[in-house]
Amino acid sequence: MDHPPPEPPSIAPKSIELSRIPAICLGMHVRRASRIITQVYDAAFRPLGLALNQFTLLVSIHLMGPVAITQLAQTLSTDQTTLTRNLKLLEQRGWVAIAAAEDRRVKLVSLSPEGRTLLAAALPLWEQAQNQVIQQLGDQKWHTLLSLLSDLKTLD
Repeated sequence: MDHPPPEPPSIAPKSIELSRIPAICLGMHVRRASRIITQVYDAAFRPLGLALNQFTLLVSIHLMGPVAITQLAQTLSTDQTTLTRNLKLLEQRGWVAIAAAEDRRVKLVSLSPEGRTLLAAALPLWEQAQNQVIQQLGDQKWHTLLSLLSDLKTLD
């Protein structure tokens, strides 16, 4: 005699209904907001063939460089494998140079002259995108958001 399969165990914690998670999950909200904001900056950088994640790397390398890839990964809170893959693309485009340090196990990354030129061309486009986001949010909400996001760094 066949019996129906047993009910699967509930995947939702007892204290919350699964249907409420999209409304209250900080991770989901931050990821969605990140995608939306990234689209604004990517659209601004499109004439240069640049994306926000690449701009972020160029700015960080300019400010820190020459910098060890491990230190850059730590500063950006990203894993070294992903960073290395992204840096290889920047290197192929001629925007950064990657070289061995005195300790050959350490790789240093720095902006190339082309990378510095690109960064200079990108700054006015970044400013346009930045102003668009600030204008949409309003000055007070923008400052509050920056403060709240800064507070989240303590989770790292």
